Amino acid sequence: MVRLFHDVDCLEHRGPHGYPEVPERLSAVLDRLAEPAWRERRSDRPAGLEEAVLAVHDERYVRRFERACERGDGLLDSADNPLSPGTWKAAWAAVGATVAALDWVVAAPGRKAFAAVRPPGHHAERDRAMGFCFFGNVAVAAERAIRGHGLERVAIFDFDVHHGNGTQHLFEERGDVFYASVHQFPFYPGTGARSEQGRAGGVGATLNVPMSAGCGDAAYDEAIEREILPALARFRPQLLLLSAGFDAWQGDPLGGMRVTEQGFFDWSRRLASLAAECCDGRVVSVLEGGYDVAALPDLAASHVKGLSVVDV
Repeated sequence: MVRLFHDVDCLEHRGPHGYPEVPERLSAVLDRLAEPAWRERRSDRPAGLEEAVLAVHDERYVRRFERACERGDGLLDSADNPLSPGTWKAAWAAVGATVAALDWVVAAPGRKAFAAVRPPGHHAERDRAMGFCFFGNVAVAAERAIRGHGLERVAIFDFDVHHGNGTQHLFEERGDVFYASVHQFPFYPGTGARSEQGRAGGVGATLNVPMSAGCGDAAYDEAIEREILPALARFRPQLLLLSAGFDAWQGDPLGGMRVTEQGFFDWSRRLASLAAECCDGRVVSVLEGGYDVAALPDLAASHVKGLSVVDV
């Protein structure tokens, strides 16, 4: 079983008319995954949350974000990142629910969690917001797993249609966090070329598998089976984190891929099998993109179902 973590404050952030990252994305997912027995509502911040965020983000950026919200500014850093009266609260709720999921998963073998949160996080850089993202939810969880829980090897697999530039940049000089991504390329944000394999002490701990627009299940299956899963297995992580973006869906308005609902299920099942072999089944999946509001709930449910197939 996969336990769901969420916080209703994630719904408080709203952009202007036409902005695709809407609260209805999350509320639809929560309605679809409406099983109270495995829903964990988080309204309080996990202990040490601010320290966890500041371990990843520059404090000057966090304070600048806070002041911009207090002033009622309309944007932070770029037009991709509109601010509303509830943005500050929502950003903290998203990273808080993610960290709560991480803390629960690492406490015992065999645990898997899905953090249904927004705003998303994988584009957020150390010192600026980007691409709808304010805090790097998955990056904060990875750093907390190492600093707070003593893990030595954490792997992140990002299957959002957009490359997770922020997550990669935060860890690309380190060897204790392996970052793998399959994404449309060339595409926003312009990063994620195959040649980007890490730097300094992190050379070899970054794997980018860029995909041409129009790829569907077969191409993704090949990339994941031949490159992603073997690389993750070689790394032998103690925890698997997933940046679960569903905008490679064939009907997504922001993506250009052709992945079906079955595709998301199939690779989620394979990831659960890998986790069972490498890290006692420990998986934390975190919602990133996916902008077809009508389809997103079923896509997320298929992902959770796939993760649930394999138990330790």
